[in-house]
Amino acid sequence: MKKQFAIIGLGRFGSSICKELYHMGHEVAAVDVDEKKLAAVKEFATQTFCGNGTDEALLEQIGIRNFDHVIIAIGDDIQASILTTLHIKDHNVPNVWVKAQNNYHHKVLDKIGADRVFHPEKEMGSRIAAYLTSDTVLDYIDLSADYSIIEMLATKKVAGETLITLDPRSKYDCTIIAIKQLGKVDVTPDPSEPIKEGDILIMIGNKKDLRRFRESEL
Repeated sequence: MKKQFAIIGLGRFGSSICKELYHMGHEVAAVDVDEKKLAAVKEFATQTFCGNGTDEALLEQIGIRNFDHVIIAIGDDIQASILTTLHIKDHNVPNVWVKAQNNYHHKVLDKIGADRVFHPEKEMGSRIAAYLTSDTVLDYIDLSADYSIIEMLATKKVAGETLITLDPRSKYDCTIIAIKQLGKVDVTPDPSEPIKEGDILIMIGNKKDLRRFRESEL
């Protein structure tokens, strides 16, 4: 379903999101104070606006209250990020996602009502670290400081095991929520079906428990 997005701040992160959403067929309004950055994404945006997200007149011109999602990806100007978030929340946009520069910035954004706060550099660092330290980790999504969803490659060691015999919930307090085979995801895997080498186990749990499972079973 086509949705309407506004991206405020067109650094590398904001520009990347703009292009990806546009390629997915969504309507994207791109906003930045730098005309060169706007020109660089013009072919990947439905509309472009030159201005500052703290300018309420500009937000009215854009019709910001009509957007499903607003992503605030302002670079190093924390004050501008906070003020832009305040203004957009005042327009009752249902989903306001904001890039944070540090933990202090994150706390302030939480206090003023940002719907989601993310640290792209930190999150990417976690993913890269997971890839570098394990041959079996294929993807890694932080849910909080303690919990993650992780995709792990089933090795020869678990081939032939089933969810019943493997029993990660009671042994490690983590759960296999789906199994991916040949590009297809089974969200209700048969617990008696043998796991095959090369299957992708999609698991959720505490990071320490997921690490224990990986080190012991894979």
